[in-house]
Amino acid sequence: MTLMTPMRGGLANGHGAITPMTPATPYSDIVPSSLRFSDIPPTVDIPILGGGEGGEVEVDLEGALMDDPTELIILLENEGAPKALWMTISAAYAKQRKTDNAIQLLTEGLGALSRGEPKEKLPLLTCLCWLYLWKSREAPRTVPDYTRLKEGTLVSEARTKDFYLQASTATLNEASRINPAFPPLYLARGVLYLLRSSLQPPSKSTGEGAPDQSERVETLRQAIKCFEDALRVSGGKNMMALLGKARANFSLGKYAEALEGYQEVLSGRPDLIDPDPRIGVGCCFWMLGFKDDAKIAWERALELNPDSKVADILLALYYLNASSSIPTTDPAFPQLYKKAINEYTQRAFKLDKEYPLTCTTFAGYFFSHRNMNHVENLARKAIEHTDVNAIASDGWYLLARRSHYMGDVERTSEYYRKADEARGGIEKGYLPAKFGISQLQVLAGDLDGAKFRLEKIVQQSKSLEAMTLLATLYAEDVFKNQTSGFREDKSTEVKKAIALFEAVRLAWKDPKKNLKPDSAVLLNLARLYETNHPEKSLQLLQQVEQMEIDMLPESDRPTRVKTEDEDERKAAEEEAALAATIRENLPPQLLNNMGCFQYQAEKYDQAREMFQIALNACVKPGLKVDKVDVDALVTTISFNLARTYEAAGLLDEAKGVYEGLLGRHEDYTDALTRLAYIALRQNPNGEGPKAVSKLYQSDSTNLEVRALYGWYLGKSKKRTANIAEDPEQRHYKHTLQHHEKHDRYSLTGMGNLYLTTAREMRRDSEPDKEKRRKTYEKAVEFFDKAVQLDPKNAYAAQGIAIALIEDRRDFAGAVQIFMKVKETIRDASVYINLGHAYAELRQYSRAIENYEAALAKDRANDPQILACLGRVWLLKGKQDKSIPSVKNALEYSQRALEIAPEQIHFKFNVAFVQFQIALLIIGLSEGSRTLVDLEAAAVGLDEAIESFTEIAHSKNPPYPKNDIESRANMGRNTTRRQIERAVQTQRDYEEKNAAKLQEARMLREEDMRKKEEMRKKAEEAAREQQRRIAEERQKILERDRLLTERRAEEERKNEEAYFTSDGEGGKRKRPKRGAGGKRKKKTDDGDSESDGRKSRVRSGTSASAPQTEDEERFQRTKRRKLEKRGASSNKFKSSEIVHESDDEDDEGGSADEKTRDDSDHMQVDDDEPATTALGGSDEDDETAQANVRRTRKKIARRVGSDSEDEGEASPGAGANGATHGSEGEAARMDSDGN
Repeated sequence: MTLMTPMRGGLANGHGAITPMTPATPYSDIVPSSLRFSDIPPTVDIPILGGGEGGEVEVDLEGALMDDPTELIILLENEGAPKALWMTISAAYAKQRKTDNAIQLLTEGLGALSRGEPKEKLPLLTCLCWLYLWKSREAPRTVPDYTRLKEGTLVSEARTKDFYLQASTATLNEASRINPAFPPLYLARGVLYLLRSSLQPPSKSTGEGAPDQSERVETLRQAIKCFEDALRVSGGKNMMALLGKARANFSLGKYAEALEGYQEVLSGRPDLIDPDPRIGVGCCFWMLGFKDDAKIAWERALELNPDSKVADILLALYYLNASSSIPTTDPAFPQLYKKAINEYTQRAFKLDKEYPLTCTTFAGYFFSHRNMNHVENLARKAIEHTDVNAIASDGWYLLARRSHYMGDVERTSEYYRKADEARGGIEKGYLPAKFGISQLQVLAGDLDGAKFRLEKIVQQSKSLEAMTLLATLYAEDVFKNQTSGFREDKSTEVKKAIALFEAVRLAWKDPKKNLKPDSAVLLNLARLYETNHPEKSLQLLQQVEQMEIDMLPESDRPTRVKTEDEDERKAAEEEAALAATIRENLPPQLLNNMGCFQYQAEKYDQAREMFQIALNACVKPGLKVDKVDVDALVTTISFNLARTYEAAGLLDEAKGVYEGLLGRHEDYTDALTRLAYIALRQNPNGEGPKAVSKLYQSDSTNLEVRALYGWYLGKSKKRTANIAEDPEQRHYKHTLQHHEKHDRYSLTGMGNLYLTTAREMRRDSEPDKEKRRKTYEKAVEFFDKAVQLDPKNAYAAQGIAIALIEDRRDFAGAVQIFMKVKETIRDASVYINLGHAYAELRQYSRAIENYEAALAKDRANDPQILACLGRVWLLKGKQDKSIPSVKNALEYSQRALEIAPEQIHFKFNVAFVQFQIALLIIGLSEGSRTLVDLEAAAVGLDEAIESFTEIAHSKNPPYPKNDIESRANMGRNTTRRQIERAVQTQRDYEEKNAAKLQEARMLREEDMRKKEEMRKKAEEAAREQQRRIAEERQKILERDRLLTERRAEEERKNEEAYFTSDGEGGKRKRPKRGAGGKRKKKTDDGDSESDGRKSRVRSGTSASAPQTEDEERFQRTKRRKLEKRGASSNKFKSSEIVHESDDEDDEGGSADEKTRDDSDHMQVDDDEPATTALGGSDEDDETAQANVRRTRKKIARRVGSDSEDEGEASPGAGANGATHGSEGEAARMDSDGN
């Protein structure tokens, strides 16, 4: 696409024939000027009736005409002035911008000519129609505000564009009744339709692919038809009609067709500057996306007409658009912006302060500077005087933004609606206005309406601002639901918000859009990812951190100078210290959040470092928050730092931070709670219970304190068969009844209590089983209520799973559920439950693995987990009949008893394991046990009998007293006698077999020693073999290298012997001794000619007598080509020179063949030319060739024949499978294209 179509009989762009040209006047010196009112004479003479010669009244048309033309009208009427005088004087008034006087003159002139022929009135009617159209361009679009009316003008008398268009229509209809085919009427009617379309609203939304049948579109089509009629009657010479058609096509959105029309006008009338087709050309280029071409067209228009306000303001918009595509921090931004406003916009405003496009541009500038009075005045001017709906929409939008800023919500909504409707409304309309209405709906609390409108905007335009606001609304719904007491399922909102935010992030990566990331989007997205994808949240926060660092001034971003000999460890420490220094200038809230995510990922060292930097940032001077916020930040971050110390096992450091917090806020309950918990962990039997009781007495209404106290009761209480008497149950029940009925911890705790009770209930009879089932159902009810309040409560979820599975014995399903729960929470209880499930499935190794993982989760002194480990090790030992396993069971049970010696059931566990060890060892064979094991089991059995007796007489034994006493009596009477017999038997066995055992032990050790020696010898032999192979390989490589060097030296000597210098830096063949005569020429039929003699040669054989195949092969001549081997044959290359010689003997040819044949097996470059070993030592050659043959005897030889390109076979080619001469000839002919 070009700026101009080729000219048809015209001059260059902007060079017309207005100024008389002389041969000395170049085209570049001709400046076009406006032709508007150029035919009005400076004066006119009005003849006086009966005045004779000299009876004329001269009227000066260049000076100031009378404001009241009444006297002039009377004069013209009385003297019967012709129509030409009426039109000339009227045009003179119009030239001086006195359009009302011009209209008055023409109206009176029509009355004066009413007595004549109707056709006499046609020119005046046409002129009056044009004046009405001109007046319509200057009239306001709507009735102005009374404050903007001219003094003495009533609102009812205010005349709008529509008034003058109606007057123009009436005048045009009157003229059409006289002569509808009057040529000037076509153009006037087309302009009338064009101006009328500007007052009609744009087309509303139509179905996809359906034609647009709106009133505005039909009016524009009528305008195009009128302009085509005007062109038809003028023979295509009416440039104004062509301009009008192009403008109508532009309004219809047919920019390519409009561009062709404007270019055609410019080609036919390059001198036309009022109106200027270059403005239209630039506008079409702009809409087609060629903005730089548009700028060129407008600059040319301004060059030809420096007073073009349209070109000025359009160039201003170009530079404003250019500045909007770069960041405000870019050095080019202020230059572009100042050029747009100070140079072009101001000049356009000085030329015409009422021009609508200039008014809207300046209004936008004043709005950015918050000068709202100028914004309103300029916006209303633009609305009142524009003929373009888009400019009117901009005016309404500016008024809406002003009202929005001023807080006038009612007017803001009205103005946004008008701005939207001016561009079509509904599905078309003005996107910023629609977005503004959505903002108002958000402010008014109509979030559903705002979401609905924003979703339509996103569907239509994919606006990033709309997507961001819509995603934020969905995200706020999610965040509000998270903090509410009753949580709803907001998974749909989460997905929508994440999808929209991610779409915005993806748009940032498009280099064409040149968008800057928004930290608010990243922060909201991080909050959405917080629960399910914490690693993504941390990545987003790190991106925000980098953005904050990039915005820091250079003074706050120190750099480290690297040195060449610096220590890597020291350099890394310095880099870390430098990064920490830079981070101290960042918002502490951001650093705190990053530390929280690292804490959740169990990266305690990094979290601790981040919290410490955040604390330093809080106390750093220049933090832009008030004192209250600083104190709150320091308190929160300090608490998080202490929790990190606690999780890392640094309890003393954590206590120090908590105590420091209590020094500033002595009533900080969370710190008191954590201190009590630490005391309970460090001293569960002394200071810990006292600290918990003291905390509970000081603040018993705090739910966190009550939760800790309930947990303490569960750990320290004595077991009871009646749940109603359980102190933990009474505590949770009191919390739910009198403090908070929706306390999730109490609900979960109640579920766990009923779960434990049901697990220990009898199931001997059907009534017992039914009672147990109802207890499980009660536990599920509590768990279900907790899950309803918090769908993410994994503890309650796994409680439901435990209840259902223990009731139905579906342990395989339990494992799957617990594995999913483990993905959600990383708590010791999950691993404990997995251990239970695996234990029931008799997968004891996995059960032990999960119990050990639970111990590692900061539960090293948990007696319950230790008791579970003792149970599983016991089961594994009984299954495997393994003494080490049952010993591990005893060790874990004893550890649990040491931690909680007051718990009678732990003492029972130790005694039970000791009893089971005795039974297990008694049942083993003599070879599977030792006397030491039996003696230890006997001691353990005595301790177990004593423990059972004490437990049976305790207040609340874990099992019925009679059962425990029966077990003690069995151990005292039966098991003890069994173990005594086993001890005696084992002693006899070991004494009898001691010698055999010693001998077997020695034999086994000797066998192991021999195997070890054999293994070492085999390894040594393998190493020696590898060494020999490496040495042989090195020798072979060295021999090959020497052979290669020797061959290269021989080839160099052969070349020196075969060639000589030609005196010009080149080489030529050394002449042979005794060889004379001329070179042989090859004739067309293959004969060779020398000294007038001919001899026919066929396939390199002699024609004198028939020969055998061997003789023919050995007597065949060789042709040597001085070209690089491997290059493709081309008969048109001048470098391919073939040297022939019939004088070489067979031995020379054979040596040459051997040289090439052997060289093919060496790893040499194929690009080197093949040479013949002439003049060398035959003995040396034969020795070297023999060595090569011996070395390469197992390698298939490859014959490289230089004569294959000529269709000849090398000697020995048949034996090695080479191509015969006929096949080579065929290949050569095919490659030549013959």
